[in-house]
Amino acid sequence: MKLMRIGPLGAERPAVLVDEGTYVDVSDIEATYDEAFFASGRIGDLRDVVLGRAALGEVHPIGDQRIGSPIARPHQVVCIGLNYRDHAEETGQAIPEEPILFTKPPNTVIGPHDTVHIPRGSVKTDWEVELGIVIGTRCRYLADEAEAARHIAGYVLVNDVSERAFQMERGGQWSKGKSAETFNPTGPYLVTPDEIDDVLALSMWLDVNGVRRQTGSTSTMLFSPTYLVHYLSQFMVLEPGDLIDTGTPPGVGLGMKPPTYLEAGDVVELGIDGLGTQRQQFVPAP
Repeated sequence: MKLMRIGPLGAERPAVLVDEGTYVDVSDIEATYDEAFFASGRIGDLRDVVLGRAALGEVHPIGDQRIGSPIARPHQVVCIGLNYRDHAEETGQAIPEEPILFTKPPNTVIGPHDTVHIPRGSVKTDWEVELGIVIGTRCRYLADEAEAARHIAGYVLVNDVSERAFQMERGGQWSKGKSAETFNPTGPYLVTPDEIDDVLALSMWLDVNGVRRQTGSTSTMLFSPTYLVHYLSQFMVLEPGDLIDTGTPPGVGLGMKPPTYLEAGDVVELGIDGLGTQRQQFVPAP
């Protein structure tokens, strides 16, 4: 299934995508896709409901309706740095022996086509196409990767927007450069694992103003999604609906020669096979 939330900011309705242009509304049986929803296990019950409603013709066009993040405000957003060898190399940093962790506030999560704010004082706002993992059930001290797989609700497309000066020139604390409002566009939908043949064989791309900047594949990850969920559960409790950003392939602005960053008016488009596409315009923070 492909879970969506459609509607104005703060009033999104839960839905399930039928095809690229239509959806089934399930807001009469689910309030939203949040921690309580994922913890309840009701995600499995939606399939029969959606199939039945689609068979009856109860489908709606998306049209020009706003698409929100497929998950409501998560408990936390945990991110993995330098998870692609060639990305680490392009930025001149060592290949990590263990996952590098940082976090982003939940208020960075916005819809896939929402406007992104360039922070006040920013001169190095950058882009990062990434695979996101959504946690389905509470994780603590998982035994192995097989157990970790059973705790994954699905996968999403994310843009891990970054401000490199804040990240690298203000004490070397990554969260400073990752935490600005709107810095984690998510969606357009959450894809359940059964719909993905191989999560480690997904092509990824990102364009800036129509020019291809990133081309990659999840096949070059250093640490796989199941490894990361198992690993993280040894250090923290992951709650249902939590989001994990898993790192980016090469092609970020920081790695260009010379480095190139986003300016007001720039448009970023990105996608991952099977997980949809995003489009954001970047504007100065109000």
